[in-house]
Amino acid sequence: MGDIEAPDSSQQPRQSVLMSVLPSKEFATSRKGMLLIAEGALSFISFVCFAASAAAAFVTVPLLAFLASIFFLFAYSTKFNERFKGFCFPLMDFIRCVTSSIIFFIISIMAVSKYPDGSSKAAGIFGFIATIVFALDFYVIFNELAGFLKQGGESNEEPAGQRDDFSDSDSD
Repeated sequence: MGDIEAPDSSQQPRQSVLMSVLPSKEFATSRKGMLLIAEGALSFISFVCFAASAAAAFVTVPLLAFLASIFFLFAYSTKFNERFKGFCFPLMDFIRCVTSSIIFFIISIMAVSKYPDGSSKAAGIFGFIATIVFALDFYVIFNELAGFLKQGGESNEEPAGQRDDFSDSDSD
């Protein structure tokens, strides 16, 4: 009977592992964090709707967009992007957002216009919403990259939205 552990001692390591996987509250409430969470959520919802619809051929795009959004969410929240200076993470994020926005727009039009079932229509509507969120994200990234390039790109720092501070204040 002496080898029974207290229930509180086993809960503490599980909570710390879970907290190390989740993004910090500061990043999750920042503009970039909210955009990445919205992109991931909308891509996943669109993926589920496409998987349940007659337009199942379009299921690859939301799945890849979801995985890329989750990768960038964890890369920015764990500052993974700062460890690898050889990659230009803001430019890769910009390209991801532009391509996702364009492809989501195309498959959403096709899903809404070509397929009559309700889940295809729902996938199309969520795809249009995802298009808007991705477009907003690439607009924000473009403005940050343009400001960085106007300064001449002389400093070794990344654009303003990619630094350690996760505040929503603009430094224009």
